[in-house]
Amino acid sequence: MRVFVTGASGFIGSAVVPELIGAGHQVLGLARSDASAERLTAAGAQVHRGTLEDLDSLRAGAAASDGVIHLAFIHHFSRYEHAAHTDLRAIETLGAALEGSDRPLVVASGTLGIAEGRVVTERDVPVADSIGALRAPSAQATLALTARGVRSSVLRLAPSVHGEGDHGFVKTLIDIARDRGVSGYVGDGSNRWCAVHRSDAARLFRLALEEAPAGSVLHGVAEQAVPVRTIADAIGRHLGLPVASVAPEDAERHFGWLGAFFGADSPTSSALTRELLGWQPTHHGLIDDLEQGHYFRAAVGRSTLP
Repeated sequence: MRVFVTGASGFIGSAVVPELIGAGHQVLGLARSDASAERLTAAGAQVHRGTLEDLDSLRAGAAASDGVIHLAFIHHFSRYEHAAHTDLRAIETLGAALEGSDRPLVVASGTLGIAEGRVVTERDVPVADSIGALRAPSAQATLALTARGVRSSVLRLAPSVHGEGDHGFVKTLIDIARDRGVSGYVGDGSNRWCAVHRSDAARLFRLALEEAPAGSVLHGVAEQAVPVRTIADAIGRHLGLPVASVAPEDAERHFGWLGAFFGADSPTSSALTRELLGWQPTHHGLIDDLEQGHYFRAAVGRSTLP
């Protein structure tokens, strides 16, 4: 299968590309820069130049492929609504190019903010006004494409997709701890995040592309509930910093844009996904990944998500 992948040179995409190639697929990767193009070429993928805002480029990439995996998202949290709208337009464009062909479209989304304080399943939809609600139209548009002859599915990823090279949520927490001189958690730290290793997530994207029935909602979750206090403890231990509670009303001041996310309680199941696709995560968990030390060997400096 010839697969068009947006976000192909990013942290998750750079695991998805070799996963696809190793399974015998060809990859056409979207690249917005020379550096991204070079990484894709080195990985054995073909390069398709463009951006998420370049709808003509997206349309052409999808039309020339047997299936699409859409990973790219503009992670500028100060303009999150704009990023969500850009994502929606990209999905609509990709879907229109695949319409009537029964070709697969797998769209990445997130589990965080679907619901609070209980285990989220694949059957849940985002609660109105929650963290996850802004991306809900993209998911809805993806699933609606099933009526137009697209084998579309939504793959919700855990907030921590971890592994060497991660510069997302966990790396940002480490940078904040360095800056503040304390490894913080919100409230009593009992709220929970789910997590998945990026290699396990990459395998799930491949399985979704190959096998997911039209209209599937999938969860890329290996660990259902990791207490954020445990994450803060591991960070503090490795950095030699005290670990302390941050009052919920001070979370945004202490953590910046990450405050609302780190204070969320969002344990998440992937039982239905595992049953549907036979997916079984095999890589180590988030805390074990932190214990390996590679997160703390990275250069000091405030990070942003890819």
